Amino acid sequence: MNAVLAANGFPEHGPDAYRYFIGDGMRELVSRALPASERGEAALERYAAQYRAEYGRRWNARTRAFDGVMPALRALADRGAKLAVLSNKPQDFTAQCVAELLGGVEFAEVRGQREGVPRKPDPAAALAIAAACGADPAETFFVGDTSVDMQTAVNAGMVPVGVLWGFRPEAELRESGARVLLREPEAIARLGA
Repeated sequence: MNAVLAANGFPEHGPDAYRYFIGDGMRELVSRALPASERGEAALERYAAQYRAEYGRRWNARTRAFDGVMPALRALADRGAKLAVLSNKPQDFTAQCVAELLGGVEFAEVRGQREGVPRKPDPAAALAIAAACGADPAETFFVGDTSVDMQTAVNAGMVPVGVLWGFRPEAELRESGARVLLREPEAIARLGA
């Protein structure tokens, strides 16, 4: 997004600002990063298209799975857990990110933002994933690192699991409904055990 801002002569933001810009979908990120005077519908569409193109070119330049996540996911899969991904990123980017960053782990469902499906924290997509997996929402762990993730879990009647190595602080996760907090990725493998 900073590349889009710089190309258009707008001030850039640091990583801490982006921790709060992300989480509600690409369009919201763009809107939050832009100067208030540039948030009209036509301008927002133009900058969102620029961001989408820029993201497509460089999304994986610095993006990596957190250390310890892959072994934890493999351990869950080896136990027979059905794994799924739900993101507010567009579907094509979500699928691309999962394939590249989490390849080697089988996911029953990988869903990003889709036309006609409300994005998190609306529970519709989370409940559709649970149904597709034959899972009871009340026995489903919804793992995430933002208030949006915790709210989605609560709204879907799932178990909200906050991870403390992600984007947001413990207090925010607790206030948003986290019932379980994990301090290291290895703890994911112990969920439901």
